[in-house]
Amino acid sequence: MAKYDKADIERRMNGAVESLKGDLSGLRTGRANVALLDPVVVEVYGAMMPLNQVATVSAPEPRMLSVQVWDRSNVIPVEKGIAHANLGLNPMIDGQTLRLPLPDLTQERRKELAKLAGQYAEKAKVAIRNVRRDGMEALKEDEKKKEISEDDRKRMEEDVQKLTDRFVAETDSVTEAKEKEILQQ
Repeated sequence: MAKYDKADIERRMNGAVESLKGDLSGLRTGRANVALLDPVVVEVYGAMMPLNQVATVSAPEPRMLSVQVWDRSNVIPVEKGIAHANLGLNPMIDGQTLRLPLPDLTQERRKELAKLAGQYAEKAKVAIRNVRRDGMEALKEDEKKKEISEDDRKRMEEDVQKLTDRFVAETDSVTEAKEKEILQQ
């Protein structure tokens, strides 16, 4: 079993929060966000590639995304990739650029997206609690091997719990802000 390492525990908990932020950035709100197209993969040159490796994505207007395809021969595959991603977007081709107007979100869809944000948050909290468990087990193992005293173990367990509480609170605040943004009209 690995020896207790507070820096590693903090790094892993922070990783769970950063992963959550990435997941949430992909959720569509009323405003255009280039991260919305992050999950899109395109079949070009006989392989599946992420959209950001064949085009530049920008948000020139609050309700419009623009995809500038680098190679003219990839315009149709990029259009197909966006259509197959089931994002509810309807690309319009304009030369080597695809324009993606964002339709208004219905109240029902906003609630679904807010619920999804909550599910992402719960996944992040589970990851944080798993890291906490690993840290607590490492401390007990270190105490059993007589590498630390019982008092040291208890003090360090409090540190791990404080880290856990801090990252769970950060998860809650990030998710709350995203839900508020989604439900805004």
